[in-house]
Amino acid sequence: MGNHPEERLHMDIKGKAGKDKRGVEIKPTICSICNPNSHCGIDAHVRDGVVVKVAGSKDNPQNAGALCAKGAASCQYIYHRDRIMTPLMRTGERGSGEFQPISWGEALSTITDRLLAVKKESGPESVVFYAGYPKWMRPFLKRLAHSFGSPNYASESSTCYTAVMAAAKLNYGDEAAPDLGRSQCLLVWSRNPFYSNPVRAGGLLNAKKRGAKLIEVGPLITPLTGHADIHLRMRPGTSGALALGMAHVIIEEGLFDRAFVEKWTFGFEAYRAYVREFSPAVTEQITGVPATLVTEAARLYATTKPAAIISGASPTVHHTNGVQNQRAISALIGLTGNFDVPGGNYVFPSNYLYVSNGVETREEAFEQSRPWREMAPRVGEDRHPVWCSLVPEAQSMQIPFQIQSQSPYPIKAMLAFGLNYRMWPGSEYMAQSLKMLDFLVDVDLFMTDTAKLADLVLPACSSFERSELKFYADQFVIWTQPVIQPLGQARSDADILFDLAKGLAPSDPLLQKGYHACVDWILEPSGLNVKTLKAHPRGMRVENVTLPPYRKYEKERFKTPSGKMEFRSKVLEAFGIDPLPKYEEPRLSPVSTPEVADRFPLIFTTGARLPMFIHSRTFRLPWLRELRPDPMADIHPVDAQKRGISADDWVRLSTPQGAIRVKANVTDIVPPGVVNMYHGYPEADVNLLIDPDYRDPISGFPGFKSLLCQVEKLPLFA
Repeated sequence: MGNHPEERLHMDIKGKAGKDKRGVEIKPTICSICNPNSHCGIDAHVRDGVVVKVAGSKDNPQNAGALCAKGAASCQYIYHRDRIMTPLMRTGERGSGEFQPISWGEALSTITDRLLAVKKESGPESVVFYAGYPKWMRPFLKRLAHSFGSPNYASESSTCYTAVMAAAKLNYGDEAAPDLGRSQCLLVWSRNPFYSNPVRAGGLLNAKKRGAKLIEVGPLITPLTGHADIHLRMRPGTSGALALGMAHVIIEEGLFDRAFVEKWTFGFEAYRAYVREFSPAVTEQITGVPATLVTEAARLYATTKPAAIISGASPTVHHTNGVQNQRAISALIGLTGNFDVPGGNYVFPSNYLYVSNGVETREEAFEQSRPWREMAPRVGEDRHPVWCSLVPEAQSMQIPFQIQSQSPYPIKAMLAFGLNYRMWPGSEYMAQSLKMLDFLVDVDLFMTDTAKLADLVLPACSSFERSELKFYADQFVIWTQPVIQPLGQARSDADILFDLAKGLAPSDPLLQKGYHACVDWILEPSGLNVKTLKAHPRGMRVENVTLPPYRKYEKERFKTPSGKMEFRSKVLEAFGIDPLPKYEEPRLSPVSTPEVADRFPLIFTTGARLPMFIHSRTFRLPWLRELRPDPMADIHPVDAQKRGISADDWVRLSTPQGAIRVKANVTDIVPPGVVNMYHGYPEADVNLLIDPDYRDPISGFPGFKSLLCQVEKLPLFA
């Protein structure tokens, strides 16, 4: 066999190892390629220390034996030639990819010495501790940051999910998730679970089978569209106006929950006066959704009890008006009396890594080892104070601006796990900013473009090579165990963190006790511990879990300044921001910037999922890349015909910020006048087309999903 594990795997597969079961041991683990709510159980078929086949674990309640395309390609993920096999020290210019191998001892001592020197010279706040994908190490990285003295724990959540949570907190003081199994009407707002979370898609189809009504909202046609009773196909960036239009119908027709509104809400009369401006006719003019459909959807949602709203992690907030859009959407929950009731949107706090299952843990207490008042202001706190008051981390989108301005204080170094600079709008601006750092460490599985900018690169393990704690919503928990030895000198992120903690946080006694001790401390209220979980390698059901009651606000009141649901937010008002869920046009749109639309007449939206990709993580896998090998922009046949564009033509996709070369995918998945493109293609980085500061002022989230563009056919040999 060859020396590289990929060669051994190829020869095993060529030798039909999948059919020959001799010498194969089946070991349970999980797939961590996707987000933490989608980590499916995997049965790894291992021969001679090599994973030769993967299958879904039938006894894992998340996927019950199924795997999506990404999980099915796990062998290519584990054994890809781009895997980093040893710690590396940069020898050439940043970005050159010139490194030399060094020992783990030298790497860890170098990191410790450099970060302590920055702390001494510029203060601990000058070091950013960053977590990208996967997310499993986040509690430990955040604690390390705070025990080091830095407030600047930051993550990719600065552009995913947390703005939705912030909007919910502004309205209710809490986030409320759909009580899917009991709902009779599901308002699915800009979410495509068939591609992003297939398990949730199954739940939606089951709800449909038992008679629940489905209303889909979003500009794109998705696999859910054919199952929906109503599809509201609005212009990208106008979700807020559509929600206000639905509220108009619900209030004017007396379909709102009068008892809840009168007893448990603040600012209703001001809200009522504002939504009067959004008649169905006006709403149609803004959003493009026919007035009759706005009225029909509003009546169906308001009169079918109970009803729940399911919104995506980011589509409604990836706009320059994102938080107010989402506030307008979530206001419909309280308006109709569907907040924290069976079958409505249920307040069910997460217990560990964004998963809610009723098991009590001490995750939050573990992470916040030092109070905010004892640390400097976080990155982004001056620019986005509302977001920082609601989200317990720094705002990552502000990092490049603070690196370059050195205001309010300099950022000198970054310890990053899974950093991808292409995630930022105007991604080259972030790349330039990283080059300005005195010291950059990136921990990753692969030699990415971001890793090439680092001073030190450390090789991480895949989920097949490490242990981690994983909760599921079904009162199920697993402590995974390695199914193969780490490739080369790769190490678990946890091992790296706890080794660094010896020098970076010597005064934190809990971190000094190590990984297992910290997990046990987090789990103590649950009665679980690592030893118990190890005895159940395929996971275990957690018994005697008490789920939170419904209508908790009746005893505890709402966690808002008024103690009520706030149509008029006192938090926003205190920061000088319009307290109502005010609709504003995206900063770039045919309405707000007609002079720009003259040159860039098409509405541009990016970031919608494809089933084989999760952001940029699986582009290097041949099985998945061949499903869509070329970067493609979706364009409607009407718009393509006007431009003389046919399917698979190479085109120039441009915005006021720049241009990239892609293929045309002529399809009615997008409505006329709209262009959609999946992000992440390394040779066609769509984020280059977005201004670095094209962001929502409240959350700091980028406006990925509503701007302006032009598409032009390129000459045959361009």
